[in-house]
Amino acid sequence: MNPVDSDGSALANQVPAPVTTAVLTHIVRSMVDDPEAVTITASEGRGRTKLEVRVGQGDLGRVIGRRGRTAQSIRTVARAAATRDGVDVDVDFVD
Repeated sequence: MNPVDSDGSALANQVPAPVTTAVLTHIVRSMVDDPEAVTITASEGRGRTKLEVRVGQGDLGRVIGRRGRTAQSIRTVARAAATRDGVDVDVDFVD
């Protein structure tokens, strides 16, 4: 069952990769000090969905990790979740 907006339209139709976005949001919010500051913006182009992750002040280093290993792991999980949505995704961490 798809979540429904207040006007009755399905929210899943508005987000290009709803499962991937939900998984990504859950992972990143569980890692940072300020979970309310996490925003994920989706845009489509060139046959791929681009997800831009923004976190609060001082949390970007925690999400990226040493030598980018945490960020790469997050990208791997997001790509696996994207198969459920039937899309290819790129995850960017924006300062």
